[in-house]
Amino acid sequence: MLKKLSAALAAGLLASVLTACGGGGADTATGGDAGSDKIVLGFSQVGSESGWRAANTKSVKDSAATAGIDLKFSDAQQKQENQIASIRSYIQQKVDVIAFSPVVVTGWDAVLKEAQAAKIPVILTDRAVDSDASLYATFIGSDFVKEGEEVGKWAVEEFKSATGPVNIVQLEGTVGSAPAIDRKKGFEATIASNPNLKVIASQSGDFTRAKGKEVMQALLQANPKIDLLFAHNDDMGLGAIEAIKAAGLKPGVDIKIATIDAVKDGMTALAANEINFIAECSPLLGDQLMELTKQAAAGQPMEKRIVTKETTFTPKQAAEVLSTRQY
Repeated sequence: MLKKLSAALAAGLLASVLTACGGGGADTATGGDAGSDKIVLGFSQVGSESGWRAANTKSVKDSAATAGIDLKFSDAQQKQENQIASIRSYIQQKVDVIAFSPVVVTGWDAVLKEAQAAKIPVILTDRAVDSDASLYATFIGSDFVKEGEEVGKWAVEEFKSATGPVNIVQLEGTVGSAPAIDRKKGFEATIASNPNLKVIASQSGDFTRAKGKEVMQALLQANPKIDLLFAHNDDMGLGAIEAIKAAGLKPGVDIKIATIDAVKDGMTALAANEINFIAECSPLLGDQLMELTKQAAAGQPMEKRIVTKETTFTPKQAAEVLSTRQY
């Protein structure tokens, strides 16, 4: 888009591109007029499955507007085929940079090679892929393995005095997604240091509150003794709390609960002692993404992996910071 074309030619090309790529109406543009000299960023969001994702989307849109970047945004509704279609649309539109949060880890080689052939740099946000690192410019996001390890460390400490089995159920994220794979890996590797800690059931709740409630209801029926629930995100944990209450149990007491994200609703439940521990996963990646977009558009080198800084929270800590949380 930064190429110098005559006004008439640019308008003609833009009209034809938009006509060819407008199917589905998923893409929206904010921040400036197409055909201007602004940097154009095509961003494919994984979906709107949780409060975390809503905060992440807002961060990206707000930061693009502040940075003066023309943002083309699409919501993949948690479907890989939608993301691939959006990325191909951005390639056809000749955007300057493409960024996306991949719904799953595998299956990206072909479209990433297409972007590379078009000389459009790609930035991965929030989630990783298993493609060769030469196919994307950088990956910015959390260390999901570390998040799982933080929950595992808390569980080991929380149940260090247990003399018998500690029955754990796990609500995993979307099957095949990087956070689901890595959080499970980090958690289970860490609790292995205490043989009393046993994961007796593990099932996907697809990162949604409704699915978290549904799966937890089934887990409660199948497992009469559950000591700890580890949910891969706050929303699934909040759904599970509804199921636990409906079963006549007290969340945070009868069943200890640990989650990941630290969104406002999760932190509220933590401060109320319905959740016992949260490892933070910050969705506020917008400002960093826009800086990386500028660097990528300018052809500047950047680190291949940028890890966001995050912390953990106990109920007391949640109560202290709840009023100042941005998401």
